[in-house]
Amino acid sequence: MEKVLVTGASGYIALHCIVVLLKDGFAVRGSLRSPERESEVRTAIGKEVDAKNNLEFCQLDLMKDDGWDEAVNGCDYVMHVASPFPFAAPKNENEIIEPAREGTLRALKASKNAGIKKIVITSSQAAIAYGHKNSENKIFGPDDWTNLDGPEVSAYVKSKTIAERAAWDFINSQKEKTLELVVINPGAVLGPSLSNDIKGTSTDMFKKFLTREIPACPNIYMNYVDVRDVAKNHLAALKSIEANGKRFPCMSSEAVPMIEWAKILNSNGFPQVSTKRLPDFVVKILSLFNPEMKTIKQFLNKKTQLDNSQTINILSWQPMPMEQTVIEMGKSVQSYLEKRKVH
Repeated sequence: MEKVLVTGASGYIALHCIVVLLKDGFAVRGSLRSPERESEVRTAIGKEVDAKNNLEFCQLDLMKDDGWDEAVNGCDYVMHVASPFPFAAPKNENEIIEPAREGTLRALKASKNAGIKKIVITSSQAAIAYGHKNSENKIFGPDDWTNLDGPEVSAYVKSKTIAERAAWDFINSQKEKTLELVVINPGAVLGPSLSNDIKGTSTDMFKKFLTREIPACPNIYMNYVDVRDVAKNHLAALKSIEANGKRFPCMSSEAVPMIEWAKILNSNGFPQVSTKRLPDFVVKILSLFNPEMKTIKQFLNKKTQLDNSQTINILSWQPMPMEQTVIEMGKSVQSYLEKRKVH
């Protein structure tokens, strides 16, 4: 049985990746920064699949060398999913740039030394489509890169771009090309969470919808993808020879307004979700003293078009319907909120 190291095993995307790997007959070693989270992760995965004896854990930190060689030992593949994801901008951008880049390089070096066949890295739309002026009419694809010197490039966008660039530089500088790289670039990731840890992901945004912490929707647009599709595309990339050496934009080709998600929730069992619009001038005023609004202000009225055809064709991706994604995410977050009330 082939074994895959999945880094950041407690994360939103990584949990779904572990599920699809186990269902497909792989053994999984998941890395955790805190070993005490093992039982929580096993419980989350157990909702979807019986791991039997095919799931084990190790301890890794993106900023420490300790444990990486042992973590990859005995594995055939690596899925490097772990990366810092703050919703509000940090005071010092290196707080997230360094862990993203250094963690990626640690995963690559350990994989190369251990003779790993292939590493699949979770990057982001953030590494493809940002920092370009007058980009409304441009369609971004796998060959495009974010311009780090462009306008309004956040620390998170920089972290994903710099980390992915470092990965390709590492792969292309191999004297003997024994390690293959594939990169998955998701947009805004939606869909049900397997764990009760919903901080730092889009599930936190849905929590704010349901609790009316978002009393009105700002005019922002996102290219979304279902988290289960992200996991399936990671698995397909791992198994496909044709995927080797490629980047895969993994999101809707057209940007969807946030208010559309609110309307779907409102009319499908969540009447408390507001479908009012938040005027741009209010966002701009709030951004002066609210870090989250400062982040949101950068995205006001910006629509990005992306070419996801390579992902659809090579990885045989059939995107899940948006309504299903949004409703099931709403139910997942509602379930979490109800459990929190009980406790």
